[in-house]
Amino acid sequence: METVAVLDFETTGLSPTQGDRATEIAVLLLRDGQIIDRYQSLMNAGRRVPSDVVALTGITNDMVASAPQASKVMRDAAKFVGKHPVVAHNAGFDKRFWQAELAMIGVPADQSFACTMLVSRRIYPHAQSHRLSSLTEMLLLPRSGRAHRAMVDAEMASHLWCRMQRDITKIYGLHRIDHALMARIQKTSKAKVATLLRSPVAL
Repeated sequence: METVAVLDFETTGLSPTQGDRATEIAVLLLRDGQIIDRYQSLMNAGRRVPSDVVALTGITNDMVASAPQASKVMRDAAKFVGKHPVVAHNAGFDKRFWQAELAMIGVPADQSFACTMLVSRRIYPHAQSHRLSSLTEMLLLPRSGRAHRAMVDAEMASHLWCRMQRDITKIYGLHRIDHALMARIQKTSKAKVATLLRSPVAL
């Protein structure tokens, strides 16, 4: 039975290469469609949170100033994730911050990532939007609070991951939709997804 770590960051901006840093992380451990454990923390990386990001996330500079140091939070998060494969929505974004923050403290960041946004583009090609909140609304998935807080977004991504696994099972008759297969789906063109999932290799 596979366990995946569903991860979400809130940050001061879009790119760690431009000096942006993480302000919050949440990780859910998901096994067989159930959340079995969770980790969440604000973090202080010594960067000011721009006013537009405060408006978007609700994470203020005072909240960050009183939070644990980013180095401690990231060590704890890395230990929590361990060797589990990682899932995130728009995973390229979260992967960049995961690798950048861990690189600063000398911790390996070699987990494999799968992206619920990329998979959703192939499984739900006719969706008007593949933003996490839009897919949550379209698929009538549970929602526990405002978007752009790490735990809420991680929970929504978890529900989306499980829903896509169920829908692939139903449509293609597969019995085991694991992280490795989802990662293959996200790299397959939309036109070839059906061929991939109907092939014996996918079973």
